[in-house]
Amino acid sequence: MEGDGQFGDKRLMAGQTDRSEWARRAIGKYEGPLLRYASKITADLERARDVVQDVFISLLTTSSPPADGYLAEWLFTVCRNRAIDVRKKESRMNQLNDLQAGTCVSVERAPHASAEIRESADRAMAMLETLGESQQEAIRLRFQNGFTYAQIANITGMSVSNVGFLIHTAIKTLRQKLTASGGPAEAVKQEHRR
Repeated sequence: MEGDGQFGDKRLMAGQTDRSEWARRAIGKYEGPLLRYASKITADLERARDVVQDVFISLLTTSSPPADGYLAEWLFTVCRNRAIDVRKKESRMNQLNDLQAGTCVSVERAPHASAEIRESADRAMAMLETLGESQQEAIRLRFQNGFTYAQIANITGMSVSNVGFLIHTAIKTLRQKLTASGGPAEAVKQEHRR
């Protein structure tokens, strides 16, 4: 389904004549993923919250809302641009410390998850942090948010082939690192085949 991603924008927007109800549903559906995405770009949860709030204000005040089926792509593009602007404005790059790197803003993870799963995920996230910034962004958009290569290209301004190359080389690198460390390389291989 073109432009629909994992989020099902067409169903969200279908039959929505009341703009405020449509906006409430969009906020409920996208706030968590956008916050996670913005926090990785800004490296600061509070700044990320400001960015996401600004994105939804833009959605509500825009004179030309995104076309049916392209809401997620529009939101993530605006979020990326605003987060990069905030990061540039601050004119400093914060290095993530070990505590921040092990913490992931997530609404999906249950608090009772096993220690082994957390350890594997922490190891994989630490290895993800060793990749280049554009590889990390492409991987997160693909696997955390379910965007297609074409959608990632639209969000980031890269070509589709560049996105494919970045994801391919990132997965290859992560697989090699996870195999060398005795980690869940097979999980990375299986996820890439989806």
